[in-house]
Amino acid sequence: MNEQDLIRELAKLLDETKLTEIEVEREGLRVRIARQSVTHVLAGGGIAAPGLSMPAPAAIVPAPVLDHAQHPGVVTSPMVGTAYRASEPTAKPFVDIGSVVKAGDTLLIIEAMKTMNQIPAPRAGTVTQILFEDGNPVEYGEPLMIVE
Repeated sequence: MNEQDLIRELAKLLDETKLTEIEVEREGLRVRIARQSVTHVLAGGGIAAPGLSMPAPAAIVPAPVLDHAQHPGVVTSPMVGTAYRASEPTAKPFVDIGSVVKAGDTLLIIEAMKTMNQIPAPRAGTVTQILFEDGNPVEYGEPLMIVE
Protein backbone atom coordinates (compact mmCIF):
# COMPACT_ATOMS: atom_id res chain seq x y z
CA MET A 1 0.00 0.00 0.00
CA ASN A 2 1.53 3.35 -0.97
CA GLU A 3 1.45 6.47 1.21
CA GLN A 4 -1.52 8.09 -0.55
CA ASP A 5 -3.63 4.93 -0.26
CA LEU A 6 -2.75 4.69 3.44
CA ILE A 7 -3.80 8.31 4.00
CA ARG A 8 -7.09 7.77 2.17
CA GLU A 9 -7.85 4.60 4.15
CA LEU A 10 -7.09 6.32 7.46
CA ALA A 11 -9.24 9.35 6.53
CA LYS A 12 -12.09 7.00 5.59
CA LEU A 13 -11.67 5.11 8.89
CA LEU A 14 -11.68 8.43 10.77
CA ASP A 15 -15.01 9.38 9.15
CA GLU A 16 -16.59 5.95 9.67
CA THR A 17 -15.66 5.69 13.35
CA LYS A 18 -16.21 9.36 14.26
CA LEU A 19 -12.78 9.40 15.91
CA THR A 20 -11.05 12.75 16.25
CA GLU A 21 -7.53 11.47 15.66
CA ILE A 22 -5.74 8.37 14.40
CA GLU A 23 -2.02 7.64 14.15
CA VAL A 24 -0.30 4.66 12.56
CA GLU A 25 3.38 3.81 12.41
CA ARG A 26 4.65 1.24 9.95
CA GLU A 27 8.23 0.50 8.90
CA GLY A 28 9.57 3.87 10.08
CA LEU A 29 6.71 5.83 8.50
CA ARG A 30 4.34 7.60 10.90
CA VAL A 31 1.02 8.95 9.61
CA ARG A 32 -1.27 11.02 11.85
CA ILE A 33 -4.69 12.27 10.76
CA ALA A 34 -6.79 14.46 13.06
CA ARG A 35 -10.07 16.28 12.84
CA GLN A 36 -9.87 19.97 13.41
CA SER A 37 -12.73 21.35 15.48
CA VAL A 38 -13.73 24.89 14.62
CA THR A 39 -15.39 27.08 17.25
CA HIS A 40 -17.37 30.17 16.28
CA VAL A 41 -17.99 33.07 18.66
CA LEU A 42 -21.33 34.77 18.19
CA ALA A 43 -21.30 38.56 18.24
CA GLY A 44 -23.34 40.28 20.96
CA GLY A 45 -23.92 37.30 23.25
CA GLY A 46 -20.36 36.10 23.53
CA ILE A 47 -21.59 32.51 23.22
CA ALA A 48 -19.28 29.99 21.59
CA ALA A 49 -20.89 27.34 19.44
CA PRO A 50 -18.98 24.39 18.01
CA GLY A 51 -18.83 24.38 14.24
CA LEU A 52 -18.45 21.57 11.80
CA SER A 53 -15.49 19.29 12.25
CA MET A 54 -13.29 18.93 9.24
CA PRO A 55 -10.35 16.58 8.81
CA ALA A 56 -7.02 18.32 9.08
CA PRO A 57 -4.49 17.67 6.36
CA ALA A 58 -2.49 14.52 6.88
CA ALA A 59 1.12 14.86 7.82
CA ILE A 60 3.72 12.26 6.93
CA VAL A 61 6.59 12.45 9.34
CA PRO A 62 9.41 9.92 9.49
CA ALA A 63 9.56 8.39 12.94
CA PRO A 64 12.44 9.93 14.86
CA VAL A 65 14.92 7.49 16.30
CA LEU A 66 15.30 8.52 19.93
CA ASP A 67 17.24 6.61 22.54
CA HIS A 68 15.50 7.66 25.72
CA ALA A 69 17.97 5.60 27.76
CA GLN A 70 20.72 8.10 26.81
CA HIS A 71 18.73 11.15 27.97
CA PRO A 72 20.33 12.74 31.05
CA GLY A 73 16.95 13.03 32.80
CA VAL A 74 15.75 9.47 32.21
CA VAL A 75 14.10 7.54 35.06
CA THR A 76 14.51 3.80 34.44
CA SER A 77 12.71 0.86 35.96
CA PRO A 78 14.63 -0.63 38.88
CA MET A 79 12.79 -3.95 38.51
CA VAL A 80 10.58 -6.12 36.35
CA GLY A 81 6.87 -5.67 37.05
CA THR A 82 3.70 -3.83 36.10
CA ALA A 83 3.89 -0.03 36.11
CA TYR A 84 1.01 2.14 37.28
CA ARG A 85 0.68 5.93 37.19
CA ALA A 86 -1.68 6.01 40.21
CA SER A 87 -2.14 4.12 43.47
CA GLU A 88 -5.50 2.72 42.29
CA PRO A 89 -7.48 2.79 39.02
CA THR A 90 -9.74 5.70 40.00
CA ALA A 91 -7.05 7.76 41.75
CA LYS A 92 -5.32 10.80 40.30
CA PRO A 93 -1.92 9.95 38.71
CA PHE A 94 1.14 10.70 40.84
CA VAL A 95 2.48 12.95 38.05
CA ASP A 96 1.49 14.19 34.60
CA ILE A 97 3.52 15.75 31.84
CA GLY A 98 4.46 19.20 33.10
CA SER A 99 4.36 18.24 36.79
CA VAL A 100 7.14 19.79 38.88
CA VAL A 101 8.69 17.23 41.24
CA LYS A 102 11.24 17.30 44.06
CA ALA A 103 13.85 14.60 44.59
CA GLY A 104 12.11 11.74 46.40
CA ASP A 105 8.56 12.50 45.20
CA THR A 106 6.69 9.39 44.03
CA LEU A 107 6.51 9.25 40.21
CA LEU A 108 4.78 5.88 39.79
CA ILE A 109 4.46 2.46 41.34
CA ILE A 110 5.63 -0.89 40.04
CA GLU A 111 3.87 -4.03 41.18
CA ALA A 112 6.30 -6.92 41.50
CA MET A 113 5.41 -10.20 43.18
CA LYS A 114 2.17 -8.71 44.61
CA THR A 115 4.14 -5.86 46.24
CA MET A 116 3.59 -2.22 45.28
CA ASN A 117 6.94 -0.43 45.01
CA GLN A 118 6.98 3.36 44.90
CA ILE A 119 9.47 4.76 42.40
CA PRO A 120 10.85 8.11 43.60
CA ALA A 121 12.11 11.01 41.50
CA PRO A 122 15.92 10.80 41.47
CA ARG A 123 16.20 14.58 41.04
CA ALA A 124 14.10 17.71 41.16
CA GLY A 125 12.67 18.93 37.87
CA THR A 126 9.72 18.84 35.49
CA VAL A 127 8.24 15.67 33.99
CA THR A 128 8.56 16.18 30.23
CA GLN A 129 7.75 12.67 28.97
CA ILE A 130 5.96 9.58 30.24
CA LEU A 131 7.26 6.61 28.28
CA PHE A 132 5.10 3.73 29.55
CA GLU A 133 1.44 2.80 29.29
CA ASP A 134 -0.42 2.56 32.59
CA GLY A 135 -0.92 -1.04 33.69
CA ASN A 136 1.59 -2.52 31.24
CA PRO A 137 4.61 -4.68 32.07
CA VAL A 138 8.04 -3.04 32.28
CA GLU A 139 11.52 -4.53 32.19
CA TYR A 140 14.53 -3.81 34.35
CA GLY A 141 16.33 -0.73 33.01
CA GLU A 142 13.43 0.30 30.73
CA PRO A 143 13.06 4.08 30.42
CA LEU A 144 9.85 5.15 32.18
CA MET A 145 9.94 8.95 32.37
CA ILE A 146 12.06 11.95 31.56
CA VAL A 147 12.53 14.51 34.36
CA GLU A 148 14.39 17.63 33.24
